[in-house]
Amino acid sequence: MRIVIKIGSSSLTDDAGRINTHMIRSVAEQVAQARELGHEVVVVTSGAVAAGVAGLSLTERPSDVGTLQALSAVGQPLLMAAYHTELATYGVTPAQVLLVPFDFVDRTQYLHARSTIEKLLELGCVPIVNENDALANDEIRYGDNDHLSALLSHLVAADVLILLTDTEGLYTADPRSNSDATIVRVVQADDPLLSVTTSGAGTSRGSGGMASKLAAARIASWSGVTAVIASAQRTDAVLAALNGEDVGTRFLPHDRHLSSRKLWIAFASEISGAVVIDDGAREALLSKGTSLLPAGVVKVNGVFELGSTIEVIDVHGTVVARGMAAMSSQQAEQARGKKTVDVAELGVVEVVHRDDLVVFSQF
Repeated sequence: MRIVIKIGSSSLTDDAGRINTHMIRSVAEQVAQARELGHEVVVVTSGAVAAGVAGLSLTERPSDVGTLQALSAVGQPLLMAAYHTELATYGVTPAQVLLVPFDFVDRTQYLHARSTIEKLLELGCVPIVNENDALANDEIRYGDNDHLSALLSHLVAADVLILLTDTEGLYTADPRSNSDATIVRVVQADDPLLSVTTSGAGTSRGSGGMASKLAAARIASWSGVTAVIASAQRTDAVLAALNGEDVGTRFLPHDRHLSSRKLWIAFASEISGAVVIDDGAREALLSKGTSLLPAGVVKVNGVFELGSTIEVIDVHGTVVARGMAAMSSQQAEQARGKKTVDVAELGVVEVVHRDDLVVFSQF
């Protein structure tokens, strides 16, 4: 099998932001065990910014993007050195791979990234993947790399995504405040649990939290990938997950798969605004797979530009779809409710083209 293992900052670093070599040693041992069984392994790691904080002996983690990007440049080599040291014990060679969101949107970059990782696996290396925070031209939005690991699972056609975190899995309630909370062992592909709202980041060193773990599991599910959320403290979590044992929470794959581009639009891109559509437009999207035309738009919410990701909401407040806008919010406001022939002067006749639209009710 091909496996993607993701571990976040809160598990990889201590309270001061120093790299937890014991945890990296545990990950390295589990990677080696999986490889001995014939599995291919890719590791997605966070921790560069946190390691940079410790590397510069800062007393707290800054909040401005520029400083965070600089700290990631300091921390990334420290992080890779720790992985190299621990994996070398097992005769395993790590290879650093730094990705940015554009690598999952642009087709050429997407194919290049896939080719590089495939070659590294062919050479017997373990790709160690992180977001290229130091050069990102937008806010550092992957945070704990949950979305990145799920999109990467699609890119490399992984069989299993294992999210190692500081909790044992998904609970029915927050176990820190509710003693009656119980762990959910299996989540079906169409289970409403995949869209529940949960808390944000669990610690100051990470920005993932259970909400982003669920989003990652949903991306994986709609990529045909099984996802498992398990405790990073469990030293046999990876093998237990691969063996189908009762560890953490297992999310089963969906029988419908989205393309990498639509996965990005649906789950990983930032929402800039929304349009409200009437019942006729809703029916056309659900049953006919059409583009969203201005005639069916009754309201435009927020300010967005051409190419921004927007939500498509029906008059009852239900999110029907997400898509990449073919119009700006200003153009959409001018065109809403009008027939196609009446908006030709705008140079575009669709609010969202069907190739850039993900209709949720189809899945």
